[in-house]
Amino acid sequence: MMRRFTPLALLLTLAACGNDYQPEQLYQAVTPECTKWEDGSTFKLPENITVTATPPNALPDGGVEINVIYLVPRGVMAQFTSRAFKIGAPKGPPLTNAEIVKIYRRGTEGRPEMVDVIEQVPVLMTGIGTSDFTQYRFRLHFKGKLPERFDFLLPAMKIKNERYPVRTFTYRYFEDRKTYGMCS
Repeated sequence: MMRRFTPLALLLTLAACGNDYQPEQLYQAVTPECTKWEDGSTFKLPENITVTATPPNALPDGGVEINVIYLVPRGVMAQFTSRAFKIGAPKGPPLTNAEIVKIYRRGTEGRPEMVDVIEQVPVLMTGIGTSDFTQYRFRLHFKGKLPERFDFLLPAMKIKNERYPVRTFTYRYFEDRKTYGMCS
């Protein structure tokens, strides 16, 4: 009986060895002070999927708008494990969820003005067939007074039935610039 399943076990073991993905730094801040200003940060996932977070734009109520851009190659699919984008205390619990303002989808080789507007977080992001990559841009608002420093927590991704964490992007208030910025 054992002999019958040995080739299958060997095949699964060899298949697992083919996944040589090693995540980059999962927490953006490299020091507890997080004093270095960053203009943006990109995180690579398997299957050539990238996630980029932008510096925040100030909102009139003291909150911020953050854009997140997912690039998904043609024919590749990625699924969110949650639909919540959150900010939290540094390496601490979530404080609030984002308000999703707009989600845009477009092929990167099409005209920039040819954009689909999606009303809610898609269950599945797919690379469309007319471009090498499909861009999903999320405009997120975090309203109200924010802490001096916070983490931006994105949902993990499921790619080819495997769960992958996404980088925690870090932000703080820069007194010298009188604004929030991305930091490392």
